[in-house]
Amino acid sequence: MVKKDTGENPIPKSDKAKNVRIVLMIMILPVIITTVFGFKHFRHKKTNSYSNIELYTVKRGDLTISVIESGSIKSVKQVTIESSVEYRTTIVNIVPEGTTITQEDVNNGMVLIEMDSSELMDRLPQMEIDVASAETSFTEAKEKYDIQLKQNESDLNSARMKVKFALMDLQKYVGEDASQKILDQIKQNPSADIDMQVILEEITDSNTLCEASQKMLETTSNITMSHENLEKAKYNLEGKQKLFNHDYASENELNESRLQVKRQELDIEKIEISFDLFKKFEFPKQVEQLLSNYREAELGLERAESSARSNMSQAEVRRTSSESSLKTRKERLEKLKEQIAACTIKAPSPGQVVYYSSLERYVSFEIEQGSEVPRGYPLIVIPDTTKMKVEINVPETWINKIQVNQPAQIIVTAFPENVLTGKVLKKSPLANSQSSSLLADVKVYTTDVSIEGQHDFLRTGMTAKVEIIIDKLKNIIYVPIQSVIAEEGNKTRVCYLMTPHGPEKRIVRIGLFNDNFVEIKEGLDEGEKVLYAPPRWSEKELQEETESAGESETQKQDEPNEPAMPANPVEPAGQENSETEEIQKIIQKAIMEKSTSIEKGQ
Repeated sequence: MVKKDTGENPIPKSDKAKNVRIVLMIMILPVIITTVFGFKHFRHKKTNSYSNIELYTVKRGDLTISVIESGSIKSVKQVTIESSVEYRTTIVNIVPEGTTITQEDVNNGMVLIEMDSSELMDRLPQMEIDVASAETSFTEAKEKYDIQLKQNESDLNSARMKVKFALMDLQKYVGEDASQKILDQIKQNPSADIDMQVILEEITDSNTLCEASQKMLETTSNITMSHENLEKAKYNLEGKQKLFNHDYASENELNESRLQVKRQELDIEKIEISFDLFKKFEFPKQVEQLLSNYREAELGLERAESSARSNMSQAEVRRTSSESSLKTRKERLEKLKEQIAACTIKAPSPGQVVYYSSLERYVSFEIEQGSEVPRGYPLIVIPDTTKMKVEINVPETWINKIQVNQPAQIIVTAFPENVLTGKVLKKSPLANSQSSSLLADVKVYTTDVSIEGQHDFLRTGMTAKVEIIIDKLKNIIYVPIQSVIAEEGNKTRVCYLMTPHGPEKRIVRIGLFNDNFVEIKEGLDEGEKVLYAPPRWSEKELQEETESAGESETQKQDEPNEPAMPANPVEPAGQENSETEEIQKIIQKAIMEKSTSIEKGQ
């Protein structure tokens, strides 16, 4: 199982990899040489003796399945303070790292960071003047808008009254019915001529009470009276004539009676001519004039409405524009004040001050007095020390076995005597890529483990080792994990059982496992002895080697004069390749173990 130490390492990755390679070459080269020569010497020293093989007696008992990983202590909840000034600004003052913030400090507005605000303060007076000027312009535009609104209302009322009065004049002259007929005719065909004869008949037939009908009635009455007066004058003339004939009246009196008749005849003619002129000229003219006045009043109303809309639109644009300008300048002023206020960062919550640059391995600059920070850059982290956790990286081979609320034990590296308890809070659904110069493409999943209780000695960033309890197996058979090997493309698991005739391969079925032991469900019984590691030769090879050694000893006894030569058994085909592969595996394992130990040591 791959373990990852998540402690902070300030050495850049490229330099670290270079250093690791150099140290590995120096430290592993003697190991490789010793391993190669020792292995070859061991191969040529094989005998039928098994006294040096390390064995393990198969046991039955309880087994705890757990995952052990190292990680960093962090707070479950923390407040991150970032720079909200829109441009790069300089830190003028900052509280020392490690400062403890109490609730009283928060209530009193304790200042944590002060940044340079001189440039912003220089812009403040001019922006306040701009806002005052915009307020004056808006007030003026608003008043003009109100005035224009009232003026439009007055103009429209006047135009509507003109239309109403013009219609009333037309109705007064020809009557409501005749007026409606005229207006309907004009509405259907504005260019058509009005048939005045029809209008006269409408007035005469209906005896409408209007000026035109009144005048016609008056004229007709005058004609009737004139005819009566004429008859009366003729009757007087006849009487005067009779009196004149009997010498009872003078000739002057007779002539006066004749003149009276003539006058009455002339009056009748005059009235009739005047009536004809009224019907032919005066009446049509008056109707057309009144109709024209009405239509002109309607056009005047339309012009007033259009003018009102135009004036209101202009007044609305001026008012909206000045209001928008005022709003924009106020927002700029408020934003400037917010930026000035953002230059002073106060304590938001109790806790301990931790610089962001102390938490991150790779940062652009250190958080300190005089540093320039861009907008949104984290400055201070205030962890909530009442609830702490350990953040570890679990390899993908174990992540499916990790579940939320699983119990865990935590040992802080700086305080190994204190064993803390906790449980799994959450695990990341996506893998992180952990790579180095020797181990690449190892997928790990970030997992959070809580720390129960409050502990004054805990600090953010400390290293801790976490053991997550996956399961506790009861009364099972188990063997060391290195005693089980995979064969046939990782499909079959086997152990080597020690018998009176030597190692014997045994197929087994395994269950859960931890760093040291693996559960055996089938294939082994309690009390049997298994090899800690698989043998480096087969039983057949060992027998052939023993027989070859016996023949060599007999030959030396038969030929005493020949110099003694070491046994040189014939190795089976492919033995050289197998030996090379075995050496390579040993070297690779040594390099990986040494790399891990060096990285943790750094």
